[in-house]
Amino acid sequence: MSAEAPASFGAAPYRRVLSYLRPHAGVLFLAIVATALFAVLDASVYVLLIPFIEALFVSGGGSCSTGASGMDGLLDASVYRWVDLCGDPLVAIGRIIILILLVFAVKNFFHFARTYLVARAEQDVNRDVRNEVYDHLVELDLAFFSRVRMGQIVSRLTTEVEQMRALVTAQFSKLVSALFEFGVAVFFMVLISWRLTLAAFVVIPGAMIIWGPLVSVLRRRDRRVLHLGGEVTAHVQETLAGIRLVKSSSAELREKARFRGLTADYYRLFLRAEFARALAAPMTEMLAATGTVILLWFGARLVVAGDLTGPLFVGFLALSMKLYAPVKNVAKFPATAQPGLVAAERVFEFLDAPVEIKDAPGARRMEAFASEIAFERVSFAYGEGESVLRDVSFSVDRGDVVALVGPSGAGKTTLVDLLGRFFDVGSGRITIDGVDIRDVRVADLRALMGVVSQETILFHDSVRANIAYGRPEASQVEIEAAAVAAHAHEFIVEMPNAYDTLVGERGVEVSGGQRQRLAIARALLRDPPILIFDEATSALDTASERLIQDATLRLMKGRTVFVIAHRLSTVQSADQILVMDGGHIVERGDHATLLAQAGLYRRLYDLQFDTGTVAATT
Repeated sequence: MSAEAPASFGAAPYRRVLSYLRPHAGVLFLAIVATALFAVLDASVYVLLIPFIEALFVSGGGSCSTGASGMDGLLDASVYRWVDLCGDPLVAIGRIIILILLVFAVKNFFHFARTYLVARAEQDVNRDVRNEVYDHLVELDLAFFSRVRMGQIVSRLTTEVEQMRALVTAQFSKLVSALFEFGVAVFFMVLISWRLTLAAFVVIPGAMIIWGPLVSVLRRRDRRVLHLGGEVTAHVQETLAGIRLVKSSSAELREKARFRGLTADYYRLFLRAEFARALAAPMTEMLAATGTVILLWFGARLVVAGDLTGPLFVGFLALSMKLYAPVKNVAKFPATAQPGLVAAERVFEFLDAPVEIKDAPGARRMEAFASEIAFERVSFAYGEGESVLRDVSFSVDRGDVVALVGPSGAGKTTLVDLLGRFFDVGSGRITIDGVDIRDVRVADLRALMGVVSQETILFHDSVRANIAYGRPEASQVEIEAAAVAAHAHEFIVEMPNAYDTLVGERGVEVSGGQRQRLAIARALLRDPPILIFDEATSALDTASERLIQDATLRLMKGRTVFVIAHRLSTVQSADQILVMDGGHIVERGDHATLLAQAGLYRRLYDLQFDTGTVAATT
């Protein structure tokens, strides 16, 4: 999936974006009603200028309501009679002012209702989109996360979801409001003078034409800005995650330079996009000024010719000024919507990423493991790269301990990842009790396994919650029993709040060895029939490692265990040792047999125990 895929906006993206509004149709309907009433009352304030001017300049001279059609007829049937233009002009003006205040009060009530309802819809959409993206992300396969940088994922889940939310609600609400305001203003303007209304529309096509070329430019530039924003986020996360390496390598200046380069590029691209967007206001204002001049010239001719009264002309001018704001918003919408549409497209890229590891149609349940795990001519490659495993075949009886050893890149971790269906085999098959694991429900398959990986993962939660992560319903007694078995109970009870102590982000509050013992306790609490230890004791000191080995030897009884370890002392008691190199199993047997063969296993053994040097890890 390319982060720089070309944008291709048509009606479909708009429809897909708007689909997030359907669950909140009730709230949106009320917001639209409030918007419509606000538009009518807002325009009515300008219309009330007409009787105000009539009362101020005309009624004292003996002119009253006209009884004419159009705007005069509408006002005569409503406002003129109540304010009594034929009477005292000051009384009439006072009544008009009261009427204006009442209209303002009701108008502002609907403004409040519209603003609140739109804000509620915004947050409803924001919540729904974030939940949908997150739900899909946690369902995606490990292959997806190996292709996409974490910063890009975080950016799309936060910044771009926020921009999409702004498009779905804020931008569309502005568009709907502009359409209502435009329609109401045009209605009143036509009542005053249809000829002046036609003159006002002379500049509207120009506003639409000006924004046409800008839209494609903004689309391109906004996409590049969002992509680079994701890269900035990714770089920050990457640097902070590896801050110890940065400092130990004295690479602070190099990382500062890389970050400054990214922010400089972001700054340059952002300003280029804003340069194009900033052209909107002056261009639209010039069009509005041109339209106003045309109206002044043409309207003055109508007034002088007696085809239009002065008060009606003033009211028309006020409405025409009100008209240009919604026209500008409608004309600008394709450009102002571009950041949100680009963000929506990038969010949809994640939502459309397929879940490749999923239950096959008719997948069978598997609640127990009875006899044998078999790898049958298994080959695998990551993406389009070279094969990591090539024609691997072996079988493991229930209750056996299998050790996987070999140099870095031999494929040991990949092999156990395939067993848990974190990836699917390229060719061949893996079976449990003779059943291809691709025909088993994924949840059932993984429920059979407990995994302790070489990268210990702890969440920012209590010790208790981290141990019970795989079994949240576990009792305190069960949690403590698992901790005791993993030799973690002793240091846990010495912590400030014992099992309620927060371990910090990624377990920063505990040492490396303690983190791994907590991870082992978590795996043991699940009590699975298959245990996978991927360098599980690599961060433990010798004394702790021996304690863990003693505990796991007792716990291995009746279970099938896969052990990946670079310390060959931890695998000497294994029932079967598979020596891997270049994606192949090059040797197999027990410890004594492999030493006698004087092959790769013997060389790795001699390297460790003759020199004390630690052999290569996976």
